[in-house]
Amino acid sequence: MISRRKTILPIIVLSQFACTSLWFASNGVMTNLVDTFQLDQNAVGSLTSAIQFGFILGTLTFAILTIADRFSPSRVFFTCAILGALFNTGMIWSGHTISTLLLLRFLTGFCLAGIYPVGMKIAADYYQKGLGLSLGFLVGALVLGTAFPHLIKSVITTDLWRNVIIATSGFASFGGVVMLLFVPNGPYRQAAQKLELNAFFKVFRVPTFRAAAFGYFGHMWELYAFWAFVPVILDSYIKVQPNVKLDVALWSFVIIGSGSIACVIGGYLSKSYGEKRIASLALISSGLCCLLSPIVFSISSSAVILTFLIFWGLVVIADSPLFSTMVAHNAEPKLKGTALTIVNCIGFAITIVSILILTILSKYINWQYLYLVLVIGPLLGLIALSKKSGSTP
Repeated sequence: MISRRKTILPIIVLSQFACTSLWFASNGVMTNLVDTFQLDQNAVGSLTSAIQFGFILGTLTFAILTIADRFSPSRVFFTCAILGALFNTGMIWSGHTISTLLLLRFLTGFCLAGIYPVGMKIAADYYQKGLGLSLGFLVGALVLGTAFPHLIKSVITTDLWRNVIIATSGFASFGGVVMLLFVPNGPYRQAAQKLELNAFFKVFRVPTFRAAAFGYFGHMWELYAFWAFVPVILDSYIKVQPNVKLDVALWSFVIIGSGSIACVIGGYLSKSYGEKRIASLALISSGLCCLLSPIVFSISSSAVILTFLIFWGLVVIADSPLFSTMVAHNAEPKLKGTALTIVNCIGFAITIVSILILTILSKYINWQYLYLVLVIGPLLGLIALSKKSGSTP
């Protein structure tokens, strides 16, 4: 069993990395989409929100129907990976309008509801002890997958942007096939025997579950808004510092992708210090980044800006697998997959609000002060964690 578990985790991580590359595929080629289809400059907020909204509706549907607990998680993962890849590929069509692009992003997001939380459910079915570390690797894969389109974009010429879309779709299909072929149902899986339409509310009856979930919600207010606007921050900095030359796509990958390291480190630290303590430290650190951003963004040094953004990229995601661990540990075993899906559903609904608020405020507020609004998330997350969360001390 031990050797099998050691083999299973890398496979789950690889599949998660491959399939979550669908998430920010449009952000990786956003400037090309704007130019090719003559979109409004605010398309970054609209398209990002569309995929988040699709994910929300998908997770809501999966949670109400308890799909991840009633059916084989690996089969659910595979089906959603293939469908998501098909919808993602649709972006290469030359006749798009903003409406058709929004629809495809929405459908891709819906499919991701069967990938990200279901991947965590699969890991939880294999690992009870050391789940924090296992989810650290898994969320680290999500981070790399999210950043991956930016890396592809940085190594191709501008007129070949469709190759980014094709590559991410092919990679996601590969991840789905690998999960189906090599990851059977885990030894700790307890399948739900019937449809429980009240599961969405049932899981929140446990106080420790509520505390962990609300901490996660605060974390999510900041996370995806920061990720979505990393290229915007770099572009804004270049405009006010015309002598600075930066590869926005490459540095976006580095800044976002660096968070994968923090997820793994946070997982290791949680084994000694507990999930709650490490998550709180990450929230404090990312909250300070929000508060210090106006000062740092006014400094005429690309080295300082990049160092600051990389650090922010590390701490903004370090607590994510820890919150998921606390949620899984405090959920009813037969509803574990549904609980993770529900928390993801609400958390990603919150990301739409923060992304849209940043998009609206960007028209009225100097870009250097725009990201102060993100501090609301870490603050509320810390308040939630000040209550008993059921994690190890």
